[in-house]
Amino acid sequence: MRKVIIKSLSKKILSSLLLLLALPLLFSQQTPFSSEEARALNASGTQTAQSARAFQEFRRGVQAYYRGAFNDAILQFEKSLSYLPNENLILDWLGKSYYRSGIEGAALQQWQFASDNGYGGLLLKNQIEIVRDRRITDNAYQSSVKYTESGSFAGLNGDVMIFSQPVSVLPEADGSVWVLAYGTNELIKIDINGLVVNRVNVPLIGLDRPLDMIRTQEGNILVSESAGDRISLFSGKGSFIRSFGEKGVGIGQMVGPQYLAEDDSGNIYVTDFGNSRVDVFDKDGKGLFYFGGKSAEFAGLKAPTGIAFAGGEICVADAVTGAVYRFDTAGNYTGLLCKEKSFIKPESMKVWGGYIVVCDKNHVYSVDVSTGAVYENINTGNAPSRVTCAVPDANGNVLVSDIVSNEVYIMAKMSELIGGLFVQIERVDASAFPHVTLEVKVENRHRQSIVGLKDVNFLVTERKGTVQELKFEGSAFANDIADITLVIDRSLSSSRHREELESAVREIAASMNGQGSVRVISAGSMPVLEYSGSPSGIEKFSASALKNPPTSDVRLDSALRLGINGLITAEKKRAIIYLTDGDVGQSAFTNYSLSDLSAYLNNNSVSMAVVMLSSRAPAKEIRYLSEHTNGGEYYVYRSQGLADVMKDILAIPNGMYRLSYTSMLTKEYGQAYLPVEVEAYLMNRSGRAETGYFAPLD
Repeated sequence: MRKVIIKSLSKKILSSLLLLLALPLLFSQQTPFSSEEARALNASGTQTAQSARAFQEFRRGVQAYYRGAFNDAILQFEKSLSYLPNENLILDWLGKSYYRSGIEGAALQQWQFASDNGYGGLLLKNQIEIVRDRRITDNAYQSSVKYTESGSFAGLNGDVMIFSQPVSVLPEADGSVWVLAYGTNELIKIDINGLVVNRVNVPLIGLDRPLDMIRTQEGNILVSESAGDRISLFSGKGSFIRSFGEKGVGIGQMVGPQYLAEDDSGNIYVTDFGNSRVDVFDKDGKGLFYFGGKSAEFAGLKAPTGIAFAGGEICVADAVTGAVYRFDTAGNYTGLLCKEKSFIKPESMKVWGGYIVVCDKNHVYSVDVSTGAVYENINTGNAPSRVTCAVPDANGNVLVSDIVSNEVYIMAKMSELIGGLFVQIERVDASAFPHVTLEVKVENRHRQSIVGLKDVNFLVTERKGTVQELKFEGSAFANDIADITLVIDRSLSSSRHREELESAVREIAASMNGQGSVRVISAGSMPVLEYSGSPSGIEKFSASALKNPPTSDVRLDSALRLGINGLITAEKKRAIIYLTDGDVGQSAFTNYSLSDLSAYLNNNSVSMAVVMLSSRAPAKEIRYLSEHTNGGEYYVYRSQGLADVMKDILAIPNGMYRLSYTSMLTKEYGQAYLPVEVEAYLMNRSGRAETGYFAPLD
């Protein structure tokens, strides 16, 4: 037995010695470095070891990066650069590590060094331009931005009728879109590539000249039927539920219902063209009242069309006067939003942020809800056109239905078309080499995730050659589990809200239904990890159990960094929820700036929601982080409760995709740097990313 063990050990030692003897040859032949220094060192028999040290530190850095240990990766790449200061590949990877760490200024500097040395070509130049541009802009709706067509869904495909006369569109969170067709009396669902995935059939009655649709607070779809004088309700998946309303002039009756809106209470408002008024129903379809007639203060609606609930009021467009009028939710006239002749023949009105998007013949305008200022965003040109609906989709585009051209346009900002998609290979798992798995993130230029992509939208290559057995494993936007970190403000003022804090933590934990994981970090003079585990473990949370004492010196930046660190390798849907009374002290952002924290959150797909323990507004710094990371803002005792916090986190678009393939490359004992390239395509836009990895050591 002893002889067998000794013989086995001797074989292992011999293999190791052979590998050590072979390393200089491997480094000289397989090194990915291309700088003059590297070539000179590799050509010198006495200095090959220096290049080998650079290569080994580089290898460790790549492995640390894919583990999500970005600080370790930075240290390894800097060590590697100490041996080869001008090696472009190391500069590129150091830039990637700084970028994922949220230090975008340092990332841009390293990438610029490499680019100035002639490395990376147009791909790196475009990456530098996008990152630099998004540091000074955000993804909020901008009223003055012009949109242009980036693609379309046509009603006709050759001689095949897909749909006829689209009048309304309703985007889904997965990038697909519902299209309401006036001409073919149907509701159909189209995926991001223009393929029909669902056609809705209404039992017995069918749809009768449908005109508009909205999504209710409960997630259902409401459809107005102008010739049927009724409203039909469908589930979020398109199953018919019921219809309500009938032809007539009384309460709950209509003549030619057109456009729809819903208020915070779930009441439904319908512009009644035939009766020149607005009809109001409760969420169950019971008629409540109608308004819009002539009064001492108001001349009365003449031809009401578009309607929207914005700024706590009901806004109604009139096709005869070209004005937009304001009413309270009880139907009382409160004034003009847009004066007469602002529009020629307005159609639908949809809310987008602080604006109302208005369709008017061949134009789409946005109206500032607070001032009534009107801005032109889209002009479909001089060809026959009549746009009836315009809504933002999950990918930052504007979807526009044109009943005359029989198309649904996908409109994008010009900068998006020129710059294309921003594609990043965030992780490579080669532990089962030659089976390789990629995690690929796809965004537009303004950090907005691109969701809904399928296998046909990706091309993966190795050294420009197509890979074998490429498989689309899935996408994060379809996930229904999220990991969260609760960051608790331990300031003196927040500590006075003990009951509010306990209520918020317990309600959020209960809303997770035992799914995902939760960490609790207390933000004091130093952050403290208070809990990590299942949500059920904090359903009886007590503020007295917190180890971090109240303090006037809260280092919020350090607490957020710690919170993000723990989420980098968590579920792809992940968020920080900050529980606070809304104040920040002088030491809150001493170590890290707001822009660096925002970048660290965004570059690792972590959103930040805020739960207010008091009824005051949060400090501008807290609101900045929340608004710039797709996070929401909630009051602990709001009437809807806090269950929606997790629902909203799960609904945030996530452009992460998982692809796998079989590599045809030779790993050279795990010492070879293996390249991989990914291209993503969508309509007329595309993006590309290149990276590399190491297979396991033999």
